[in-house]
Amino acid sequence: MKFTLSQIRKIAVNKPFEFDEIVDVSELETMNNDIRKIKPVRVHGKADIHGNQFFFSFLIEGEMVLPCARTLVDVPYPFTVKANEVFSTSSYDEYDEEEHEIHLIDGEVLDVTPIIKENILLEVPFRVFSKETNPEEGAPSKGNGWEFISEVKTEKTIDPRLKKLESLLKNNKKEK
Repeated sequence: MKFTLSQIRKIAVNKPFEFDEIVDVSELETMNNDIRKIKPVRVHGKADIHGNQFFFSFLIEGEMVLPCARTLVDVPYPFTVKANEVFSTSSYDEYDEEEHEIHLIDGEVLDVTPIIKENILLEVPFRVFSKETNPEEGAPSKGNGWEFISEVKTEKTIDPRLKKLESLLKNNKKEK
């Protein structure tokens, strides 16, 4: 989502510069995070100008797909992010940059897409859970040479490798 500074200045003289766009942030799927899929997000808000600084206040709305913490199935996670960001054309604001997190604008085009992606990444929850109690597409409970055994399972199973030992123990009891 890019804006030219002249476009913002032209409109923001009398009233705030308003915008409402759909932004493709599918690049987040390839990054090292839990986002499996993300649909294009809606970004709408306004921008005000005060001297060399551009104050953006916007809302990011969308839906991402994350893995369930228990079963690893896909869980749709809708999100809404409110963000306030400050951009500046003046390099003299660098001393404020650390304290107020002011983004420096290089050139005549302001690209807000990296800030949108950053705010979405900050919104990714630590873990999500599927509402289904027994999803069929979840993590497997058996595999090649292994099986998940819960504490609830009280059935006593004997390892097939130890079957012969059991027969030896039975023979010893009979002899006595």
